[in-house]
Amino acid sequence: MEAYKQEFIKFMVESDVLKFGEFTLKSGRQSPFFMNAGAYVTGSQLKRLGEYYAQAIHDNFGDDFDVLFGPAYKGIPLAVVTAIAYHELYGKGVKYCCDRKEAKDHGADKGNLLGYEPKDGDRVVMVEDVTTSGKSIDETYPKVTAAADVEIRGLIVSLNRMEVGKGGVTTAQKEIEAKYGFPVASIVSMAEVVEVLYNHEIDGKVVIDDTLKAAIDAYYEQYGAKE
Repeated sequence: MEAYKQEFIKFMVESDVLKFGEFTLKSGRQSPFFMNAGAYVTGSQLKRLGEYYAQAIHDNFGDDFDVLFGPAYKGIPLAVVTAIAYHELYGKGVKYCCDRKEAKDHGADKGNLLGYEPKDGDRVVMVEDVTTSGKSIDETYPKVTAAADVEIRGLIVSLNRMEVGKGGVTTAQKEIEAKYGFPVASIVSMAEVVEVLYNHEIDGKVVIDDTLKAAIDAYYEQYGAKE
């Protein structure tokens, strides 16, 4: 496993973004883990977050893209910090674009997009925190492609939860790939999280002990993707 992936997993725990316990998801599933990207709140956390996203994009999609698109709301800061980090790490200037939940009907920047306005031929990488059902992409993909004749190079998320999507067989990430025809990648997968954290200490405490590992295994026995 790449060093930055191991660092990112520990970073999520230290930032109180990746939590373990009992959580009710939007889907109604009872999950032993939960990720909340809204918990990155300091300048140093956001700087590091952008760097991890930039490294994952570089590894998975290379440099052949022009625009980072972040769906509102959590995708907005993700697109901004990743654009900054990509320039700092790889010397490539990329633009950021986000959608608005409600279209703006006045001023020079009216419309349903924020930031750069995509042009025909632009190559776009979409950034999200986590994909559970693919609902947000279903909502934002039409906005991006309606703005201009763009090419979606891929979608990058923080964490692949590795559980079945709406179809009940494969992951939401695989469902998105099949539906829209562009690749979906993650900085880390839940399998990698367990590999790094099981029986390992962070700040003097074992994050995933035998009891929690059994709960995670049971969750995947019920909701794990059959792929």
